[in-house]
Amino acid sequence: MPTPEESTVSLKFDDIEAALQAFARGEFIVVVDDENRENEGDLICAASLCTTEKMAWLIKHSSGYICISLPGSRLKQLEIPMMVKNNQDRHRTAYAVTVDYKQGTTTGISAHDRALTARKLAHYPLTPHQNGTHAESVPNGVASPPTPDSFSRPGHLVPLRARSGGILTRKGHTEAALDLCVLTSLPPAGILCELVNDDVEGSMARRDDCRAFADRWGLKMITIDQLIRYRQKNPTYISRFTPLTEDNGVSE
Repeated sequence: MPTPEESTVSLKFDDIEAALQAFARGEFIVVVDDENRENEGDLICAASLCTTEKMAWLIKHSSGYICISLPGSRLKQLEIPMMVKNNQDRHRTAYAVTVDYKQGTTTGISAHDRALTARKLAHYPLTPHQNGTHAESVPNGVASPPTPDSFSRPGHLVPLRARSGGILTRKGHTEAALDLCVLTSLPPAGILCELVNDDVEGSMARRDDCRAFADRWGLKMITIDQLIRYRQKNPTYISRFTPLTEDNGVSE
């Protein structure tokens, strides 16, 4: 887990390659969007590498409304429907019905339970060679991939359906989380939650706040625009994973 460090605040963004390397190691990174959009920063990590300790740390420093970005094909595979038919969210975030993994959990709300649910949602029924993941991320012969009956509904982890095409089609944190997983050859399932300030109001962290937080904890911080430019310069990489990350339906 990260440890706080004293540092001076300067509004700068980290190198995208360095951020991807940190993400691949299972570290959290801070991703900020356009100041004219939400003007917020999300803490994002790979769901397949999310431990109880990481989830507990995320809950402590975020809004606590923990989400997991998934392709529409994965939601369809696990029979997880959309939360509402008529999405009235301001940014058309595609919320699905909340879930808990049944085996090995209790109420579903603890850091342990939410981390386990996240890892199970990231456990695809494909070999590492087929889905482009690291071998250690998808146990082979250790545990069977979950089925629709493996999850109870409603639960305490919030699936979000990422739009097909990722951040090139929607400049949201949902798509950024999934693209980060694919760009680092990890199972396409990204944990994300909004960063909030440690004040009496629990106010939303804006860009300066996010930079201060990232510096304090030694985290990489990038923008969605950086990620878009990186994808545009590397168009063939994500295209190899299109069958895995397509949404198999109409996106919001």
